[in-house]
Order: sequence, then structure tokens, then C-alpha cells
Amino acid sequence: MAKILILDDMPDAVFLIQRILGRKGHDVAGFTDEEQAIAYARSQDVDLLILDIKLKKLSGLEVLREIKKMKPQVKAMMLTGYPTLETAREAKELGAQEYCVKPIEKEELEEKVAQVLGA
Repeated sequence: MAKILILDDMPDAVFLIQRILGRKGHDVAGFTDEEQAIAYARSQDVDLLILDIKLKKLSGLEVLREIKKMKPQVKAMMLTGYPTLETAREAKELGAQEYCVKPIEKEELEEKVAQVLGA
């Protein structure tokens, strides 16, 4: 299965997504801190990033940009409770395959992850 990195400033959201995708057999690492998530991505092979757009220090788009510089092949899904055309456009330009509005249903999350990973 895939190695997935989750970054959200809400620990409950990280835990929930970890649990859902972990049950599907994925190896899931969850973070609430941007620097820790970037350091993890730098040191590990990651197949998929699931990034919240609104974070504490950086935006999810800035984190995506930073990780894509190191690992251009990594796939990405953006999550946001505050969707805008501007952030959707920027996410696509940075290489995100999906842009999902929170709260995301369990089935939709599983479906989108499978689509992005090409399963």
C-alpha cells in the first residue's frame, strides 16, 4: 500500500484520517507541525501528501511547494474548510491532483485517495 503524509493543524482531523486510511492498509504519518512534516518528507519516500490549506505557520500550499521542490513526483491532495478559486487554482498549478472541501466524508476520502494513487 501507499506511504501517506497528513498535515492538518487540527489533531482530531489528523487522527481521523490516519485511522481511516490505516484501516485500508496504508502506512500513514500524521503531523500538526509544518516543519516536522517537511522534515519527514525530506527523509522518507512518500507517495501521497494530504495537506490542509490553513495551517499555523505556513499554508498547505507553501508546504506543497517546498516538498515538490525535493520530491517532484509526490502526489498531493489539498483539504480546506475555506475553498476559493484562487487556492484551488494555485493547488493545481503546484501539482495537487485533488482539492477537497472539509468536512470530507469517509467514503469520499477513500475514493479520492484511491483515484490519486491510481488504485
